[in-house]
Amino acid sequence: MHYSKRVLMIAAASASAILLAACGSNGSSSSNGGSSSKTVVTMIQPGSGIQNETKLMAAANKELQKKYPNIELKIKQIDWGDYGQKFNVMVTSGESYDLAFSQDYAANASKGVFQDLTSLIKDNAKEAYDAIDPAYWQGVKVDGKIYGFPTNANVFSQQAFVFNPTFTKKYGIDVSKVDSYQSLEPVLKEFHEKNPNVVAFPLVKGARISLKAMSYPLGNNFPFAIDASGKSTKVVNQYDTKEMMDDMKTLHKYYQAGYLPKDAATSSTTYNAADDTWFVQNQTVGPFDYGNNALKTAANGKDIIVNKFTDAYKQTSDAQMAVYVMSKTSNHKKEAMQVMNAINTDKKLENILVWGVEGQQWKFTNKANGQIETLKGYDATKALGAWLTGNNRLLYTKSNITPDDIATRDSSIKSAKDSATLGFNPTTDDVKTELTNVSNVMSKYADILNTGTADPTTTVKQMDKELKAAGWDKVQKSLQKQYDAFLASK
Repeated sequence: MHYSKRVLMIAAASASAILLAACGSNGSSSSNGGSSSKTVVTMIQPGSGIQNETKLMAAANKELQKKYPNIELKIKQIDWGDYGQKFNVMVTSGESYDLAFSQDYAANASKGVFQDLTSLIKDNAKEAYDAIDPAYWQGVKVDGKIYGFPTNANVFSQQAFVFNPTFTKKYGIDVSKVDSYQSLEPVLKEFHEKNPNVVAFPLVKGARISLKAMSYPLGNNFPFAIDASGKSTKVVNQYDTKEMMDDMKTLHKYYQAGYLPKDAATSSTTYNAADDTWFVQNQTVGPFDYGNNALKTAANGKDIIVNKFTDAYKQTSDAQMAVYVMSKTSNHKKEAMQVMNAINTDKKLENILVWGVEGQQWKFTNKANGQIETLKGYDATKALGAWLTGNNRLLYTKSNITPDDIATRDSSIKSAKDSATLGFNPTTDDVKTELTNVSNVMSKYADILNTGTADPTTTVKQMDKELKAAGWDKVQKSLQKQYDAFLASK
């Protein structure tokens, strides 16, 4: 996962929590206030508890049952640190589940381990299907079929340099013209001279350079990339492009100047948005962050400055950010799709799940405009994360989100272009050995190149030699053949 995106996801999880459900079984009443006559639909997500759980789930099910009287939604959480492993065990063991937050969606879908939802959605959730941005449905298609139900949130994202206002104000540093790694230089130099004891640009292990318009069909930990604009259709090694080489050289220059941590390639230090331990960071932002509002929340009210520096493309990776899948052995396929239909179309239900119970976790400040404020009973660490819950267009917003903010959100979504690779989900069964070898090579070089630690001029040449020996050419040919076929089929 992209480093900066992972940071934002963690911030989102702390700003508003998570949803989950035990594996499905018909029937008995539960602590959520169920009835033995109801069909219990399970929803499995990562998380660490639900705020006001009993009352929240009772309210959610009361609303759900207005549309589907015989269904009860049951939510149980698996800790974030354990979720990936437990999901994989659940999938590989053939365990039955109704809905689960997917890991490695495309790879698992191509193996045929998930239920094909194409006709189930058409028959039971067409209203929700029509309400969700079409880019999501393109992005989750694998071999022409839909195996996952996406969360309608940030359908595109951009990389941004975000600046700590504590220091821009204190030292009078103008960051308005920063829109590339190169244009960072004068502000990094100025800050470092005035405050050498605080890290100017805290890159750490896992950080990845963000290029203006690039897609990564296997994720950006692998050296395979495709131009998102469609100007080129060739699968390339991004480290061999001029743009990437220029950025690596720039970061190496900053590393030598002391603007980056000396242990950047091996450090796992967390630089929290609220702390004055950094000057500028690389973060991921999307339209539902409403400018700097998400980061402002994470920074306890600091007016974080956001300068976007990559182009806005609706990418496959964004479409697959939060997808729900179903096991082939689920006994409640129809009902599970009806639950997804309700969560994505019922405004009251969606807001109960994300914000909690009205009057206990939140109250309206302007009901006509759908504006709210949270109350003392609201627990941000245990609220259901909006980014992985239903249709975010239905959500009430806090009072600081203005009608202009919402209009900007909608216009930016409308103007964002589909990536040329949107919906490209290649299979890798024929190159498993080579990909393992390539991954081993990248484990040696990715961190030292993306954090400016190594001189890219000599390091990339050595890396490319090892990649060739590992089988890079075979993987590239496989991906190129599949991408050519994908473009031909569009």
